[in-house]
Amino acid sequence: MPHDLAIIGGGIVGLSFAMQAAQAFPSTRIIVLEKEPGLARHQTGHNSGVIHSGVYYKAGSLKARMCVAGAREMVAFCARHSIPYEVCGKLIVATTAAESARLDDLRARGEANGLTGLQLLDRDAMRQVEPHVGGLRALHVPATGITDYSLVTAKYAALATERGVEIKTSSAVTAFTTNSSEVLIHTRAGNFPARYVVNCAGLYSDRIAQLAGHDPALILVPFRGEYYDLIPARANLVRNLIYPVPDPAYPFLGVHFTRRIHGNVDAGPNAVLAFRREGYHRTDFDLHETMEVMRYFGFRVMARQHWKNGLSEMQRSWSKRKFVSSCQRLLPEVQMQDMTPGGSGVRAQALAPDGTLVDDFRFLPRGRFLHVLNVPSPAATASLPIGREIVQMVRQSALITE
Repeated sequence: MPHDLAIIGGGIVGLSFAMQAAQAFPSTRIIVLEKEPGLARHQTGHNSGVIHSGVYYKAGSLKARMCVAGAREMVAFCARHSIPYEVCGKLIVATTAAESARLDDLRARGEANGLTGLQLLDRDAMRQVEPHVGGLRALHVPATGITDYSLVTAKYAALATERGVEIKTSSAVTAFTTNSSEVLIHTRAGNFPARYVVNCAGLYSDRIAQLAGHDPALILVPFRGEYYDLIPARANLVRNLIYPVPDPAYPFLGVHFTRRIHGNVDAGPNAVLAFRREGYHRTDFDLHETMEVMRYFGFRVMARQHWKNGLSEMQRSWSKRKFVSSCQRLLPEVQMQDMTPGGSGVRAQALAPDGTLVDDFRFLPRGRFLHVLNVPSPAATASLPIGREIVQMVRQSALITE
C-alpha cells in the first residue's frame, strides 16, 4: 500500500514534523526517508546546542515568532523527557562604540519579539556575569539556553515511531514520478509511493525541489563553520555564553564562546564557503557542487559585494593566530595554547538570484509537494513550531486529512 505522507530528511525539522503529523493525522501512513545510515548526521548533528532566545531576528518574521515560541517549548520538551538542558543566559558584548550603539537596537528588537529580562550592562556589571570578558558594555539575555539536539532528535524519532511512523535510512532520493493520484519516490533502497511529499532535506532541499520539477528560486550555498575548544584548564574563562554584536549585513553571528551542555567550552564558528555541500574539512571538494555555486548569478553578485569579508573569514580559517586574535576581542586573556582544534558544521544558506542572503524561513508548496527550503539556525530551537507550521500547510493542501 502507498504511504499517505512521505518526509524526505531525518534531521530535527523532518522528525519534529513526523512526530507532530502522526498525532495530527492519526490514521495516516507516514514514512521518513533519510539518505544517511543514521539520523541527524548533518546540520542537526553538528549544531552548537544553543537554545536561542530570538533577540536577533526582525520583529514579525517567521524566525522571530518561531524562535521565541520554540525556545520555551524546547525547554519544556527537554524537561518532560529528561533531556539535559540549562537556561544559562548569555552576554552580547560590544567592543567598539559603533557596536555599543547597536546594542540598544538589539534590546528594542528583542523586546518587540516578546523577550523579557533583557538588561544593558556597563563594563563593571558585565564582568560580574563573565569575569574575564572584554569590551565596553553588553546586553544580557537571560532566556538563552543549551542542550543536545542529537538527543532531542532521537526523542522526536522515538515518539514518531511509537505513533506508527516508519523511518527508512540509507534511502537517498534519486527521482520522482508523479501522476494524478500519487508520487512515486525513487530511492537507493527502492521505490516508495506516497500521496504527499514534504521535503526537509536540509543542505539538499533545493536539489530535491528541482528533482520534483519545481524551481526553488534560490540556491543553497554551504558555509562551513569551524570551532576550537578551550583546553579543560582554561574552560573557567567562560561561565556560559559570550557573543559579539552581529553585523546586520550578514546572517552569521560571528565568533563566540559557548559552554556546551556536556561541560566543554568551544570558540567559533567562522563562516567560510565550503567547496562541497557536506564539506566539513578544508580539503573536502566536489567539482560539480562547487561549479554549481560559482555559475549562479546571485553568488557572483554576493561575492563582488562581500569579498573582503569572505577573504577575512578564509584567513581566519587557515590561521589559528588570526582566529585567536578575533576571540581576544571578547576574551582578552585567551592565548594560542589555550585552544585546540574542535569540530565543524555546514550551514545551508539560501541565496536569492539577486545576491541577497535569504534571512527568513522559506516554504514552497507545489501540488503534491511541500518544500522546506530555508530553515537554518535557529531551526533546531524552533523545531517544534516549525513542525507545527508544516502540519498546518499540509492540512491546507487538502491532500492529507485527519
